[in-house]
Amino acid sequence: MTRLLEEAFSKVSGLPDSEQDELARTMLELAGVDQPPIQLTAAEEADLAEAEIARGELASADEVRAMWAKHGL
Repeated sequence: MTRLLEEAFSKVSGLPDSEQDELARTMLELAGVDQPPIQLTAAEEADLAEAEIARGELASADEVRAMWAKHGL
């Protein structure tokens, strides 16, 4: 392990557990280690939906109908 990486681990060890876990997931992702999908809470899903709406990322009625038709519904 390099000196810089040791220093980074030393600094990160003082962070809250949730922040340490987030950094660990990022490191594993960058290292190419497969990680299972992160399960979002209902509040996180709601926050994402609100952000999509704020950005105007909504499907038109035609797009919704096409999706239903594609899946035979």
